[in-house]
Amino acid sequence: MTDPGTDDDRGTTGPGRSRGWLTGVLVAVIALGLLVAGGGLAVALGIGRDEQPTTDSVAAGFSRDMSRHHLQAVEMANLALTETTDPEIRQLAFDISATQTNQLGRMQGWLALWDLPFNGGETMAWMTDAEMAGHDMGDDAAGHDMGSPALMPGMATEAELAELRSLSGTAFDRMFLQLMIRHHQGGLAMAEYGQEHSDVDVVEQLARSIAETQSAETATMAAMLRARGGEPLPAP
Repeated sequence: MTDPGTDDDRGTTGPGRSRGWLTGVLVAVIALGLLVAGGGLAVALGIGRDEQPTTDSVAAGFSRDMSRHHLQAVEMANLALTETTDPEIRQLAFDISATQTNQLGRMQGWLALWDLPFNGGETMAWMTDAEMAGHDMGDDAAGHDMGSPALMPGMATEAELAELRSLSGTAFDRMFLQLMIRHHQGGLAMAEYGQEHSDVDVVEQLARSIAETQSAETATMAAMLRARGGEPLPAP
């Protein structure tokens, strides 16, 4: 068996890549099922009835923006499922993909029931200026304009994703961990604000779960990164 700790051990064909492709298909099927299931659960809980959240509410804004934030995390996790040869990285990536796909389905289901768009509106406008202090929504970490819509805190730029795709072995694993740690850190402020300010119970509960889970995963990933000779990127 090839040592997963080397930089040139990633194969381009074979069972590992087939498993990665099948995992991607399964995640897509699960996501569709969760979208339907999330809507059914929301109906059972009374969401979507009477006084529904408005498009500029915390509940709707959180659901829209955290969905987009989650989409990139799932994209990076699914890439790692295909590219890494490290069992620990693969297990981490599977956990992140499965968890955030589940949460994404629930949030998209709520928006559908509220008859609100999945996209649109100013990014993170549902949060107060005080909560966004220190986050420049118009520039990436290097200070370059990212265009519209702006990336939310912690999200990787297209250049960073392209670099990640070009790597293999331990170099890939280190950059994957660096980007995912920063991604989790960037989503924490949204989760904490949603937990504190949403007037929809299930949204508040999901926000709390996201904050708790991603805080724990961040600590785990930081230890994994250092064990592989890397250091976290500056927090967003």
